[in-house]
Amino acid sequence: MSKPSTTTQHPSQGQVRINAGIWRSRLIKFPQVEGLRPTPDRVRQTVFNWLGQDLTGKNCLDLFAGTGVMGFEALSRNANSVVMVESNRFAWTSLKQNQSLLNTNHCSIFFDDVIHFLAKNTQVFDVVFCDPPYHQQWLDKVLPELKTHLSAQAIIYVEAEYALSSNAKFNVVKSGKAGAVYYHLVQFI
Repeated sequence: MSKPSTTTQHPSQGQVRINAGIWRSRLIKFPQVEGLRPTPDRVRQTVFNWLGQDLTGKNCLDLFAGTGVMGFEALSRNANSVVMVESNRFAWTSLKQNQSLLNTNHCSIFFDDVIHFLAKNTQVFDVVFCDPPYHQQWLDKVLPELKTHLSAQAIIYVEAEYALSSNAKFNVVKSGKAGAVYYHLVQFI
């Protein structure tokens, strides 16, 4: 289990644009730290098309939140609430700054390891965004822990460095590939 990062060197800033909704075209800033990669614009557009554009009434969880663009995009598209979990201090600070910039109180941001967060949290979510660091086998650790946090029809967005296949535990409902990024919508059986 990884521990939250407490490094003190200040990284440079990047920015990403929210695609649609009430904050359409708003830029959010994020730190340029190793392993932090915003979900590409085209992939986000596809994923939110798959999710139906409007997330009214949905409670969302953004694990490995990083830039927060998936969670903020969900809020922009009327999600009821978004919980973000991030273990890098710089990324977490940036998420808090963007939350303040967007003036939203429908977002809770936790500085925590995702496994620890899932073990202590009892909330249930309708949509989960899961984009872990690559080449660390996070999906093997996180997906089993998610099941108790999902509503009956919950959908999980999974981004990985490899393609997922349906198995005895979950169905891959939709999938795509953009460059080296494989992205999927998954539902537990």
